[in-house]
Amino acid sequence: MPTLADVTAVAERLWPAAGTESWDAPGLLAGVPTAPITRIHLALDATVATAREAVDLGAELLLVHHPLLLRGVTSVAEDRYKGAVIGTLLRGGCALLAAHTNADVVPTGTSAVLADRIGLRGSTPLVAGESAGYGLGRVGELDAPETLRRFAQRVGDAIPATVGGVRVAGDPERLVRTVALCAGAGDSLLTHPAVLAADVYLTSDLRHHPASEAIENAGVAGGPALVDIAHWAAESLWLDTAAAELRRELPGVETTVSALSTDPWTFRVD
Repeated sequence: MPTLADVTAVAERLWPAAGTESWDAPGLLAGVPTAPITRIHLALDATVATAREAVDLGAELLLVHHPLLLRGVTSVAEDRYKGAVIGTLLRGGCALLAAHTNADVVPTGTSAVLADRIGLRGSTPLVAGESAGYGLGRVGELDAPETLRRFAQRVGDAIPATVGGVRVAGDPERLVRTVALCAGAGDSLLTHPAVLAADVYLTSDLRHHPASEAIENAGVAGGPALVDIAHWAAESLWLDTAAAELRRELPGVETTVSALSTDPWTFRVD
């Protein structure tokens, strides 16, 4: 029976720490390395709900994409949600492990999965890493040009439904074929040459001013249309791929994927 340390070693092979951004904090966040692992539960975020779900399922490990302790924490008292998550897990005998930017940049990472789901062909990293196939984001082509409106519908059909839906900036009848994307928050890449050369840029968490500037610049000097989707919707697609990889590496361990949405928005008024 594998231990938590064994599973952590498998995670390192699948999502090497060398691919981690300097500001990030993935890895083992809570748990005893010698503890046996018979069941792993995956979720995008460590929330009170996903922690309870993991414990109720009898999982000894909750593996998430977003590190719970990414920003400074001075207390894990259980009148705060991070403390409540840690307390729920530890009382339930469940460890916590995160694979974040190190899982974004691998060839089967978050952006690669999103690219596959929307039907991009021959996609390659938007920002190339040190090894072939590794890097941030993806860029590729659709089989044939289609309108921006049709592309937005394609994206909507490929991702889980959320309150925010699919937001689009650009002429709905514009033809698009070359697609750049970054699963998760990607406004830092709005001026990347490969993004500017694409017909459309798909990402999440676009704010008013960066998006407005990008579209205005596109109108003057050329550039992509923008498609903005929920962060959770963009990255949650990766969980099934990660689970399949864990099953391959740990055939005696049961691996499950949470069906809970951890998108923070619950309703909207039009």
